[in-house]
Amino acid sequence: MPKFRLSSPYQPSGDQPKAIETLVDSIEKGNRYQTLLGVTGSGKTYTMAKVIEATQKPTLIMTHNKTLAAQLYSEFKTFFPDNHVEYFISYYDYYQPEAYIPRQDLFIEKDSSINEELERLRLSTTASLLSHNDVIVIASVSANYGLGSPEDYKSIVQKLIVGEEYAQRALLLKLVEMGYKRNDEFFDRGDFRVNGEVIDIYPAYNEEFAIRVEFFGDEIEDIYSFNTLTNEKIEYLKEATIYSANQFIVSKEKLAIAVKSIEQELGERLSYYKEQNRMVEHNRLKQRVEFDLEMIEATGMCKGIENYSRHLTQKAEGETPFTMMDYFETMHDDYLVMVDESHVSLSQFRGMYAGDRSRKEVLVEHGFRLPSALDNRPLMFDEYINKPPHFLFVSATPKELELELSSVVAEQVVRPTGLIDPPIEVISSTYQVENLYDRMKPIIEKGERVLITVLTKKMAEELTTYYNDLGLKVRYMHSDLDAIERNQVIRSLRLGEFDVLVGINLLREGLDLPEVSLVAILDADKEGFLRSTTALIQTAGRGARNVNGRVLMYANKITNSMRETIEITEQRRKKQIAYNKKHGITPKTTIRELDTDLKVEDSGEIYNKKSKLDKIPKSERQKIIKELKAKMLVASKNLEFEEAARLRDQIAKIKKL
Repeated sequence: MPKFRLSSPYQPSGDQPKAIETLVDSIEKGNRYQTLLGVTGSGKTYTMAKVIEATQKPTLIMTHNKTLAAQLYSEFKTFFPDNHVEYFISYYDYYQPEAYIPRQDLFIEKDSSINEELERLRLSTTASLLSHNDVIVIASVSANYGLGSPEDYKSIVQKLIVGEEYAQRALLLKLVEMGYKRNDEFFDRGDFRVNGEVIDIYPAYNEEFAIRVEFFGDEIEDIYSFNTLTNEKIEYLKEATIYSANQFIVSKEKLAIAVKSIEQELGERLSYYKEQNRMVEHNRLKQRVEFDLEMIEATGMCKGIENYSRHLTQKAEGETPFTMMDYFETMHDDYLVMVDESHVSLSQFRGMYAGDRSRKEVLVEHGFRLPSALDNRPLMFDEYINKPPHFLFVSATPKELELELSSVVAEQVVRPTGLIDPPIEVISSTYQVENLYDRMKPIIEKGERVLITVLTKKMAEELTTYYNDLGLKVRYMHSDLDAIERNQVIRSLRLGEFDVLVGINLLREGLDLPEVSLVAILDADKEGFLRSTTALIQTAGRGARNVNGRVLMYANKITNSMRETIEITEQRRKKQIAYNKKHGITPKTTIRELDTDLKVEDSGEIYNKKSKLDKIPKSERQKIIKELKAKMLVASKNLEFEEAARLRDQIAKIKKL
């Protein structure tokens, strides 16, 4: 019976059958690199899912930002409801890495806010990879950063079997070694509690249920999962495997070796500073590392323990760190890495190492970190691109790197919906603002939407003000808006709360807006990153989900990028029109329903109504926490991580009381 089973009412159509066959054949022949060149709206995600089902390989799907990762996670959870689809992105809501600015003698302390739900999903990912064969991981660039050893993570587990004997004290000590904390009052993920001969364990990677272990003497009498909010039994188990609560966990023996190794490196570095007569750096490093060592020996952890990862994992200096791909390799000899929007993602992966290293070299030079901190790093690009056995690059505009590496390039130009690439019209930019106003009016009157791309934030704001003064409903979107605000803006556009969205390069990858029938590119002849062939094709693609879609390029000359974009678009249109004519297809606008009830009930009211929480009995406060926690779980299930984080912070405030 196959591990991966795709659940979908659709069947491959258009160019999809040929693309799927080509890619599957290439992967099964053992080729390392292949590319899927798929135009916007051609069903690339569905093709990726069909390739997974056909090859039956555990798969890591990577993309360059969290918004696209969340979108992919939602889609693949729908495609593979019976398999283990996991989500692995950075668990920080906010992250300020430590840094030092020598000119100002300014040290910036590391500051971060951890999203506990995202941390749980990361732990769930590693636990699934070591427990199951049918795993699909949706990841951001975070998958290229260093993790603890998968072998250590795999070895430090606690297996509990009904009928076998366990010394309870030894079991509790093992749980502490695995990173779990005893908490008999506020039972949460990563905690355990003891009540007589009953031990409750809340695995750090589980969402709603914990494990209850009932003893009779030293023999396990029963194991079952239960709902942590209602205490209701869910399922009796014959055995349960508990994984560590931290991905940097190591055994006591390895920890002792690591401590000695760190002490040795510290001694060598302090001698270096003495020889150089740099006593400020000497004392700074001595104080910091000795404090960290005390914490590690006492608790097994310290703040910034990842900076000692080389010692903890017993890697050699400069050796490739462990990453998410090593967890795949530990359990699966053969796996597949798909890179979505590869024309952007690969460039971002390439730049990660240099930026990380330059910051840390300054910290090491001035005594804030040991030199081994340099080995807490992301993968270098050569390490990344040569690691997995199979790559599938996915993009509407793959770059030369993907095309040169790939054994095959499968093209997906014909859309299952029959939609044709929007025609491109070039108009003089002399009176572009006025001309565009006249072109937008009939579009808006039909109830359709407009996207406008400009080159600067200032122009986006000024153009928005100008059109609003003329009576249009216009908003802008640029990098000053955070992820939450951007999502709200896009949703409001789809709901018809306004008709025109002005942006810069944020209007390219990952926007699925079938209501948009007009895309306007102002100053299209200003050659550069924002007006390159890739950028222009991606921008034009935003109008490809509407049957009335069209693109206006405002320019006073035809640049090479414009010419290439127009030629590629015309070639695609000819192929699409011919296919539709041959098969009697009438194009229809993509229908993508919008959930009009995305907001979770404002559970903050529970907290606000009882603002004097310190005067409320403890039992009542616990009830409030349960209510908030239930709402938080609903929010996280709906991928509303910002809402879940807000509720988590409220729970933390109450717990502090």
